[in-house]
Parts: sequence; C-alpha cells; structure tokens
Amino acid sequence: MYAIVEIAGQQFKVEEGRKIFVHRLDAAEGDNVSFEKVLLLDNDGAVTIGEPVIADTVVEGKVLAHVRGDKVIIFKKKRRKGYQKRSGHRQDFTQIEVLSIGSAGEEKKKAAPRAEKKVTEAPVAEEAKAEVKKAPARKTAAPKAAAEKKETVKKAPAKSTKKTDK
Repeated sequence: MYAIVEIAGQQFKVEEGRKIFVHRLDAAEGDNVSFEKVLLLDNDGAVTIGEPVIADTVVEGKVLAHVRGDKVIIFKKKRRKGYQKRSGHRQDFTQIEVLSIGSAGEEKKKAAPRAEKKVTEAPVAEEAKAEVKKAPARKTAAPKAAAEKKETVKKAPAKSTKKTDK
C-alpha cells in the first residue's frame, strides 16, 4: 500500500514505515503530523485517484529529526573584469517516518495490531541475522574457477625501408 502525498509544495511517494526527507516543517522532534493532501492511493492494486485530492484520507507521520543538507556552492564570475563572487547554501530538511495511510477511522483500528506485530517480529529478526552471518561463510568456502589465459601471438617485425647502395 502506498500513496502520493503533497508535503510543503512537493509530491512524495510514501509507504508505511518508510522514512523520507522533506523541506523543514514547523513541528518539534517527536511530534506527530498529518497530511490531508493525498493525491493518489494504491491499496493492493485498487488505485484511487483524487480530483484533485482524495477526501477523508490522511497520511500520519512522526517527525524524527531536523537536519541540514549538503552545501551547494554558488560561484559567479565575469571574465576579464576581475569580478568573482562565491557563496554557499545549506537547505534545512525534516526527516519523517510514515506511520499510517488511510482514513481517520481505519487508523484507530490498525494501531493495536501494529504493537503486537513488533513483539512477534523481534525473534524472527535475530534468526535472520544469524542466517546472514552464515551465508558469507558459504560463499568464501566455494573455490573460484581460474580464468584461462589466452596465449599472445607475437607480431612480425616491421619491414625496414632503408635504401641499399648498388
């Protein structure tokens, strides 16, 4: 299940549990935010397209952190005039984790089962980590086939164009 949501003037494809970076929002870290401008909703193959938005559909998220992006260098120059100007810019971003997608009534129903799933998934994650550690050992134990080398053919020496005396 995914949705296309408009956040701070930009459109994002969001899924439950996915973390995204958006332009800075006026919300403190740890706050829950909701986005009502849902443009498209795909619920296991059933696609709903809004005209322009889907009514009664909300995407809930949680603000994880406020961070700054990489520096962008702006350099201006006019040749032969001795004019050079250099400046930089760093954009502020907000990291958001998408908690749920759906209408307000559905979110309350989904909240309780989600807590149960986290408890049952913890042992499975530990087993998966153990399996991942075993897999590299198998790969390193397998011998690699040696690549056959092609024999190089020597070229005949170039003919000389020296003139001989008669």
